[in-house]
Formats: sequence, structure tokens, C-alpha cells
Amino acid sequence: MIVVGNAPCSWGTLEFEGEQTSRLTFSSMLDELVETGYTGTELGDWGFMPSEPTALSHELHSRALTMTGAFVPVNFRDASAHSAAEAAAVRTATLLAAVADPAHPPFLVLADDNCKDPQRTQFASRATSAMMLGDADWAIFAAGVDRIAQSVKRETGLRSVFHHHGGGFVETPAEIERLLSLTDPATVGLVFDTGHYVFGAGAHGAAGVIAAMDRWASRIWYVHLKDCSTELLARSARESWDYHTAIANGVFCELGRGAVPFNEVKAWLDRSGYAGFVTVEQDVLPGMGSPKASALRNRDYLSSIGL
Repeated sequence: MIVVGNAPCSWGTLEFEGEQTSRLTFSSMLDELVETGYTGTELGDWGFMPSEPTALSHELHSRALTMTGAFVPVNFRDASAHSAAEAAAVRTATLLAAVADPAHPPFLVLADDNCKDPQRTQFASRATSAMMLGDADWAIFAAGVDRIAQSVKRETGLRSVFHHHGGGFVETPAEIERLLSLTDPATVGLVFDTGHYVFGAGAHGAAGVIAAMDRWASRIWYVHLKDCSTELLARSARESWDYHTAIANGVFCELGRGAVPFNEVKAWLDRSGYAGFVTVEQDVLPGMGSPKASALRNRDYLSSIGL
């Protein structure tokens, strides 16, 4: 059975420094999430929701919500950062495990420390090969992913998935493929994000969504449903927007209004026997748009295609 959750990023709670003012409180966000028809939530930034298990469990259970995962960005290129990142990831996973629904265990969602590299931030969605990691950096990066995922599994029993993402070093299809080829398939899965895939895949990204899901099917343990406006993506290229400007202009639009072929994604989920949560994400900046209204329209859209 497929169930549908949402995430704090749809309400403007993003992981980027300097984007924390004017955001909703966690209680208001969770209330709106439930009111718009979702039954699961991700954790958001550490400290956004309660970090004490009893308090967090109360907030979830009082709303009949399941915790589905938590996003943990890491500067994987820097081997000296791995130890502290491992501790932070295990801390986060320990909280997730303490409030987990055994029927739908949450995922520890690892990612690059996106938008910390100025060049990849500026050239998000249009990075050239010269801007990508070399072999030595890839070896360090992948070793860090494996190390942290193994530690999370050993310490908490939870599985880890890697989130490909705009503005980072795992953005393009080739970079996703390289990461998967270098990491342990028994320990590291992929959270396939439909919108970020289109964002990072270039002119023919939308046409390649299902082929990519087929290619990486054994590694796709979790799915994020996000749409991407090809019109705004093209404008981003013409006007040389950086990643933050693209977000501010709404490149990740409401579901069904962009390029992602969601009917085909739904068919893929059914065909693959996918079970558990899919999570809607519509990345917005704090104070941007009308998150509750968008969340409701996104839920209605998914209902219209059978999700």
C-alpha cells in the first residue's frame, strides 16, 4: 500500500543557512499538513521539531502522523568532516528510531552539503563536466556515504538513502549513477526525487524520469514527489540564476503544473510493487506563496491520479 506524506520544506523550512526567519512553527506546520490530507511527515532541520523522543512522539501520535525520514546534509568531499557528520547522523537516526512506526520505518536521508560550493550553486541545473568531482574526490565522497549509512544501520537499525539534489555534487544523472556505483547496494539506497531529477537532467529530463527509475529500481527505497517547471528552468538558464534564485522564482511548482509525468510515475510505483510512504516536497522559501493551499492542491492532484 502506498501512503502519502509531506515535509517541512513545503512550508519554507529549508536546510540552507539564512533561510530560517519567518518560518511557521512546527505545530502550525503539522496541523496544516494533517488538515490537507497527509499522514506522514519528515523531521525537517534538527531543532525545528522537538528533539526529545517523548515530546516528538506526542506531537506525532496526537495527529495520527508517521515519521518518514530526516534530511542530513554532509560535506562528503571533506574526509575531516565525516566523523562529526557521522555523530550527527546517528543522533538524528536515534530520534527517528525512537518514534518509528514499525510498519513504515523512517529513512535517514543523506545528501551533499548542497549550495555550499559557490560554483555548483551558481550553475545549478547546468553544471559542466569541469565542475564535477574528480576520481579522488569521488572516492572520499562515497567512502563517507558508506561509513555513515553503515553506522546508522548498526546503531539504530534504520536504512539510509541518498538524496540527489540541485546545487550539489550529486545532481545530474551521471553523478547519481557514479555515486550508486561506488556505494554499497546493501546499505545505501536512493531517494528518487522526481523534481530534482528533471532539474538536474537537462533538456530531456522529463522524458527520462521513468527510464531512470527503471535503471535504479533496486536502489530506489524511497520516493519524493516534486514537480519542476521547464519554463522556469529554461528561464533560469537564460538569466543565469543561481539555485536560490530558481527556488525563489518557483521552479519547483505545484504537482501537475510542471514537466514530471506523474501518471507514469504512479504506474511505475504500482508495477514495481512499491509500498510505504511517498513524500510530497514543494521547496519554497520562508514566507513564499501559500503553503497550506498548495499542499491541499497537491494532495487533490495526487488523489486524481490514484495516490
